[in-house]
Amino acid sequence: MSEGVRTQWRDYDWELIHEPPRQPLLHMALDAVITDEVGAGLRRPTLRIWEWAAPAVVIGRFQSLKNEVDPQGLQRYGIQLTRRVSGGGAMFIEPGNSITYSLSVPQALVAGMSFQASYEFLDSWVIKALHDLGIKAWYQPLNDISSEGGKIGGAAQARRGGAVLHHVTMSYDIDADKMVQVLRIGREKLSDKGTSSAKKRVDPLRTQTGLSREAIIERMLQTFASMCRVSPGTLGEATLHEAERQVREKFARPEWMNLVP
Repeated sequence: MSEGVRTQWRDYDWELIHEPPRQPLLHMALDAVITDEVGAGLRRPTLRIWEWAAPAVVIGRFQSLKNEVDPQGLQRYGIQLTRRVSGGGAMFIEPGNSITYSLSVPQALVAGMSFQASYEFLDSWVIKALHDLGIKAWYQPLNDISSEGGKIGGAAQARRGGAVLHHVTMSYDIDADKMVQVLRIGREKLSDKGTSSAKKRVDPLRTQTGLSREAIIERMLQTFASMCRVSPGTLGEATLHEAERQVREKFARPEWMNLVP
């Protein structure tokens, strides 16, 4: 492809990775490693569906730890703290309650697009899948997927070498009472009424569809496969070993976790 020429979904053979549950810190590292591999031409453009092995709070690359997270809440519920390589806001994750996916794509796929346009473009297939499930969902700038009932999910991006990492977490179900105990969500400004409003900001897919989490993911994958060539793939030992190394040397270290105190 010529530099600066925008490519299309169908210009690539895509790889789908959907493996058993992984620990939160490993997920953070896998996103970085896979995206670097795509940028270096070592891996095909990749869609990865996450399965979580433990509950977690994930904060963005540029977020302040003390402003976003209540350490007592984390300790009370045994929730792991992680920081990802992309920007965006904090997320509260419990296994089975979230649908998280990553796209690791060549930068040519979004060449010439503004950041906002790239978010909308890379979320477009999920919006279509939700429409097919009867959910009136839309892209809400800069990085949300919303519906008439409230926010469904949020996206974040990182540009790495010749590739773009775009990942999204959508709420399938949520323990809202627990969420406001581990995330501050502007708590110092919230009255009881405000706390109630914070809980209602997220509208889980379970209440909107009545479908199982697996059925929603299946619909998403069908929609993705309708617009490009995709085949099942695996992480591979080299990718996994590199991700484990990065967990030890970066993602699990206090210096990274406290990057923005």
